[in-house]
Amino acid sequence: MEILSHLDFSTALNELTPELWQGLLIALEATVGGFVLAVILSVLLAVGRLSKYKFLRGILVVLLEIVRGTPLLVQLVYMFYVVPLLVSLIVQFFIPNYQFQLNPLLAGILGLGINYGCYLSEVVRAAILSIDKGQTEAALALGYTRRQALWSIVIPQATRQAIPVFGNYLIMMIKDTSLLAFITVNELLLRTQAYASQTFLTIESYTILAIAYLILSLPLSQIVRLLEKRSSKHA
Repeated sequence: MEILSHLDFSTALNELTPELWQGLLIALEATVGGFVLAVILSVLLAVGRLSKYKFLRGILVVLLEIVRGTPLLVQLVYMFYVVPLLVSLIVQFFIPNYQFQLNPLLAGILGLGINYGCYLSEVVRAAILSIDKGQTEAALALGYTRRQALWSIVIPQATRQAIPVFGNYLIMMIKDTSLLAFITVNELLLRTQAYASQTFLTIESYTILAIAYLILSLPLSQIVRLLEKRSSKHA
């Protein structure tokens, strides 16, 4: 009870809010960049999984198993700390003493995009397979090639079907941007940690942080529900 009597939410809110605004902008930048990359990768991976080339399908299956079988945090740390070392070692065969560095935010965007792209690829692949094959046959009859039919007719429809699921993954990605604190991205969590360690307003700081994530995710959740209702009506 003595701890509760010393809580100072008003001070924490006034002092932490400007920091959270700046962290929010970085988190949104990481989310937008990561999600755009994830959507592009998901379509490419899904098309690759449906390819007639067995070797390509095998490589993609191995890639998907590696990404889905390891934690996102480990992938982010690997992207930020290990990948630059590997690139430097390879390039040093051609350019001595070359040192490659990866911006923390860029590393976070790449890590989020690759991770979510692999998961979303299964969503896109299932959506592509759900499209009536008669549409492809009709396109071929009209003079389309199989590639043109896939990219002009099938994939646009499959992407529209997958939009509600994409929305759920977008909400997850916004919350997962908190993991970027572990690779020194100065987003919401890292700023809150720094403030709490300086002021010792631990309960107040992390409570405000949790509320900030709720304010971000709840409106998006409602939008996703509306999209799901609209898609079910048009199904």
